Amino acid sequence: MSPAWAHGVNMGASSGGLGQMLLIVITSITLFSLFVVFTHPRKGWTVLVTGGGGYVGSILVPKLLGRGHRVTVLDLFPDGDDVFKSVQGYADLRQIKGDFRDRHTLEEALKRCDAVFHLACPSNGSTPETDAFQPLVRVAKKAGVKRFIYASSFCVYGVEEGPEVTEEAPPKPLTEYSRLKMICEKVLEEERASGFVTCTVRPAMICGYAPRQRLDLVVNALTHDAVSKGRIRIFGGSQKRPIIHIDDITDLYLLLLDQPDARIDGKTYNAGCENLTLLDMADIVKKVVGAHLLIDIQPADDLRSYHLSSDRTRGELEFEPRRTTEDAVRDMVAAFRKE
Repeated sequence: MSPAWAHGVNMGASSGGLGQMLLIVITSITLFSLFVVFTHPRKGWTVLVTGGGGYVGSILVPKLLGRGHRVTVLDLFPDGDDVFKSVQGYADLRQIKGDFRDRHTLEEALKRCDAVFHLACPSNGSTPETDAFQPLVRVAKKAGVKRFIYASSFCVYGVEEGPEVTEEAPPKPLTEYSRLKMICEKVLEEERASGFVTCTVRPAMICGYAPRQRLDLVVNALTHDAVSKGRIRIFGGSQKRPIIHIDDITDLYLLLLDQPDARIDGKTYNAGCENLTLLDMADIVKKVVGAHLLIDIQPADDLRSYHLSSDRTRGELEFEPRRTTEDAVRDMVAAFRKE
């Protein structure tokens, strides 16, 4: 084939036309990008997590940041504020050392926040949660918070005779802790208003490893004793407890941020995966740790059982726990053996 110039083709003109077209395309893309930036604000919530330096918060906060949310953690950090080493330096993370019961501190923490996860719970001997809860909710509402998610507890149900307890079961709290949780639920419902979406979660007993570990929860305690002592002790054994992995409960909290207002407003959700007896838990720990583990079974006067149905959570939110008690035990055994 003859070269293009031999046929009188003007290569300079052709190249110039191509360049103009390329410039038009680049300009269009740039203008569209600017349009998206200025007409569609950055997605994600600005979330206050009270008690965010604790067991659940130490898993939840990094997950929130990973999803593109901006997070303020308000906590007394009694065990130190180094719990967020994995996300230290994130521009979207703000840590405030203080008490949510102090109004000035709370107002500072709520600045620019449009969502709240209330995980904090005053310790025994301090101001009851109920005395501080209503002021917290009202200050959050006044600050412009649009969504308030409250971490209650399965304990509000007390003992029920049915095989599984649904959200429709009337609360029958047996302890001061569960009674206060029930009262806070009622306060939150009373404060619910247009533009202020509220949701209560009643988690089962949480298990699994976290940067801020808890050893007073039954699966965690059994696992730690198994690794550190080579034996575990249970009292009774037939008592049932509902269980959920810490990764699953924190995933559920993330999911609640993604839901439309109408789906979760004023709703209460149970959050559990398995209903296990204490002996079931001991057997799982032994399966993971090894056959050499000794299980000491002692008699018990208190044989109360608690059990949850999470069918509403599965049906309405399409949430299915992904991890089991055995998964939690394996994670903890690996972590404890490195310590």
